[in-house]
Amino acid sequence: MAEDQRNTLLLETTQGPVTIEMRPDLAPRHVARIKELVRQGFYDGVPFHRVIDGFMAQTGDPTGTGMGGSGQKLKAEFNTAPHVRGTVSMARASNPDSADSQFFICFDDARFLDGQYTVWGTVTAGMENVDKLKRGEPVRDPDRIVKATLVGDA
Repeated sequence: MAEDQRNTLLLETTQGPVTIEMRPDLAPRHVARIKELVRQGFYDGVPFHRVIDGFMAQTGDPTGTGMGGSGQKLKAEFNTAPHVRGTVSMARASNPDSADSQFFICFDDARFLDGQYTVWGTVTAGMENVDKLKRGEPVRDPDRIVKATLVGDA
């Protein structure tokens, strides 16, 4: 599959670059909202506040507490994409329609999440940098997204 630059997200992290292929075919509203937030600079400087070894790295909360977001909830777009290494999916509270700006990247297979969280992307490069993120719940002195950009906007 040719990389579609309009749907390629580059996260410059404190551990190095991470490239994500966004999947509007799976979650069109979520991808559109992520793009809006990236263009506003929302993710710049945001910490990876919850990083669990062998599971996932979560980010997207500017407060770093796990309780913050952009203030705009999204209706779930659950799909059949599996939660495997490199999957990018939306974090949410117990309400299925509570996803906002927080998302997570799977370190390993987490198939028990399938169909319950909105998958919207896949890491296509830089997974070794995700692997280097400091662990913790919450993370002390966390790694961050230094800058998030859409490759097609460059």
